[in-house]
Amino acid sequence: MIERYTLPEMGNIWTDTYKFQTWLQVEIAVCEAQADLGYIPAEAVREIKAKANFDVNRVLEIEAEVRHDVIAFLTNVNEYVGDSGRYIHLGMTSSDVLDTALALQMVASLDLIVQKQQELITVIREKAREHRYTVMIGRSHGIHAEPITFGFKLAGWLAEVLRNQQRLHTLRQTIAVGKISGAVGTYANIEPKVEALACEKLGLQPDTASTQVISRDRHADFLQQLALVTASLERFAVEIRNLQRTDVLEVEEFFSKGQKGSSAMPHKRNPIRSERLTGMARIVRSNAVAALENVALWHERDISHSSVERVILPDSCILTHFMLKEAINLIKNLLVYPENMAENMNCYGGVVFSQKVLLALIDKGINREEAYQIVQANAHTAWNQKDGNFHELICKDNRVTEKLSPQEIETCFDPQNHLQHLDQIYQRLGI
Repeated sequence: MIERYTLPEMGNIWTDTYKFQTWLQVEIAVCEAQADLGYIPAEAVREIKAKANFDVNRVLEIEAEVRHDVIAFLTNVNEYVGDSGRYIHLGMTSSDVLDTALALQMVASLDLIVQKQQELITVIREKAREHRYTVMIGRSHGIHAEPITFGFKLAGWLAEVLRNQQRLHTLRQTIAVGKISGAVGTYANIEPKVEALACEKLGLQPDTASTQVISRDRHADFLQQLALVTASLERFAVEIRNLQRTDVLEVEEFFSKGQKGSSAMPHKRNPIRSERLTGMARIVRSNAVAALENVALWHERDISHSSVERVILPDSCILTHFMLKEAINLIKNLLVYPENMAENMNCYGGVVFSQKVLLALIDKGINREEAYQIVQANAHTAWNQKDGNFHELICKDNRVTEKLSPQEIETCFDPQNHLQHLDQIYQRLGI
């Protein structure tokens, strides 16, 4: 297998230098396959491998004249190789190089994304373990519902990123595909055996049935999976933004020394990282739509997809990788305020324990409609008063005290009742 040309940063994978290097990898892999099968001299391949090179500026200079990127690249490579260069690109079409090399770029990018996704999994797992018993209020429709723990919320995030990681592993098989099948994909001027050998050398699988290009459903799948990964990050970011609101303040982004929140209001500590993640997710999501538009090409190929992919693939890969790094930093350094969580949960005198009171009354023989009416009346009275106290109202309601002892009422207001099965969820996730 040819040694893969790898660079440490995502942005480097989408430079002209890296792109041309992958083109050269593909051309050399095909030459090696041709030589292995006895179609071209082995000595010529040795000379090609020893001399083949390119100069980015020279390629771009030639392209400005010939208006064809692959021809410009091959012209420049042959300036280095000399006579043996006639064996380069034999029986191939431009898309053999472009699509197979693009697969190498996508795989390299995906490997970096998977690595960052794994780091995110670790950070969320650790934070979920840390706040396993940090009690807070759960919300539905943005309204207080019933007690949960912050760790339980994070466990839900963990389950989601684990699903995304599994999708990315599956995706790698989908995109690690090359094609060396010539014009319109019929192998008229190159053997399928050459494709199989060349793809093996590159760490790819031959496409099952290509046209002149690899069908763009694979690329659309790639972009859709990135959109899903970043949509998850957006969900986490939106949650943090809501929990950081001044009137909630249960968590907060880390605010470094010397950081400023507003040019006009010195008191501001804004959730800028979460807002950044929210905004960038919109770009990746819109790029996935553009990738879907690329699927329907004319006949065996056109190049309407090419100009789109020059934007959406590097942008989406770079953005996804950056967003994962931002999310890792955000969650790792997140400030959590258990005291505020407890205070918010107990506002209106524990009105969020209404269902426990309802069920306790039903258990004592009161029909559901009557029990619901009793509990709702007390809950709404507490809710509608600035210093309303549901617990006190329940303790003073004869209809309740006739059925429930003081101890039974207190049991209804114990948040631990809501947490008794959380261990099962943690066990499923291996936390």
